[in-house]
Amino acid sequence: MSGSAEFARPVGASWQARALLGRYGIALVLPALLGLGGVLSPAFVSAGNLSNLLLQSAPLAIVAIGQSFVMIVRGLDLSVASMMATAAVVATSFSGADRDVPGIFAVTAVVAIAVGLLNGFLVTKRRVSPFLATLATMILLQGLRFAYTQGAPSGNVPPLLRVLGSAKLYGIPYNALVLLGLAVVLGIVLHRSAFGRRIFIVGGNPVTGRLFGIRSDLVTIACYLISSALAAVAGLILSGYVGLVDNWVGQGYELDSIVACVVGRVSLSGGRGSILGALTGAAVIVVIANEVLLLGVPIQAQMIIKGVVIVAAAALYSSRETSSG
Repeated sequence: MSGSAEFARPVGASWQARALLGRYGIALVLPALLGLGGVLSPAFVSAGNLSNLLLQSAPLAIVAIGQSFVMIVRGLDLSVASMMATAAVVATSFSGADRDVPGIFAVTAVVAIAVGLLNGFLVTKRRVSPFLATLATMILLQGLRFAYTQGAPSGNVPPLLRVLGSAKLYGIPYNALVLLGLAVVLGIVLHRSAFGRRIFIVGGNPVTGRLFGIRSDLVTIACYLISSALAAVAGLILSGYVGLVDNWVGQGYELDSIVACVVGRVSLSGGRGSILGALTGAAVIVVIANEVLLLGVPIQAQMIIKGVVIVAAAALYSSRETSSG
C-alpha cells in the first residue's frame, strides 16, 4: 500500500507540473526570449529597441484580440488582413488633412460593420464554414479595393494618423496606448460581462447555449463584428506607421493573428482563451521577428524560423487538446 502511494505521488506531481507548465508556460517564454535577445545582441534590450517592439507589436496585437473572440466561438477570420488594407486605402482616399480623420473613421466603420455582418451571416445563417466564409470575404475586399484604386492606390496619410501610428509619448508609442485601452475594455467585456459568459458558453457547447436560451447566432455575429472592427483600427494604425499605402498593407496578419492566439492558449476548437493570452502570443511573434532581424538573418531563414514557430504552435495546440480530452 505504501509503495503504491509513493508511486502515485511523483506521478501526481509530474501531472501537476505539466498542467502548470501548459497553463502558464507562455508567460515564461516571453521573458526567456527577451533574455535570449539581450544575450545575442546588446542592442535588443536598449530602451529604443524595446519601445520599437511596442510600436511594431500593437497592430498585430489588436488584430489578435479580435481573432480571439472569433476563435472562442469556434471560428476563424481570414479577412482581417484584407480589412486592414481596405482601411488603409480609405485613410488615403481623402485630402490628407486632419479634418478628414472623422470621415475616415466613419467610412472605415461602415465597411468594417458590413464585413463583420457578412462574415457572421455566412457562418451562422448559411452554415458556411468559417474558413470558406472569411476567405470569400477576403477575396471580395481585395477585388473591390483593386477596382477602386485601379491597382495603384495613392494619397497621403493624415498627420494625426501618422502620430497615432508612429509617434511616442515619453518613449511609449501612442498605438500601444490605444492597444492598452482596447485590451482593458474588451478584457472586461470578455471576462467580466454577461455577454462574455455567453461567448464562452456558445464556443464551449452550442447545445448548452441553446438550452440556456442564448441566441448563439447573434453572439457569433457580434464576435465577427468585433474582429472586423479591430482589424480596421489596426489597418488605420498601420497606415500611420508605414506612412504610405498599397493594396497589401497588413499582408500575413491573418495567419500571424491565428498563430498568436494559438500560442497564447486560445483554443481552435472554441470555448477557451483570454485577451492576455492573445497579447502574449502576439508579443512572442514580434520578439522573434525582431531578434532574427537584429542578427541579420537572411529573409529565407526568417521565413523558415516563422514556419518552425507555426509548426511548434500547432503541435503545442494538438498536445493540449489531446491531454485535455
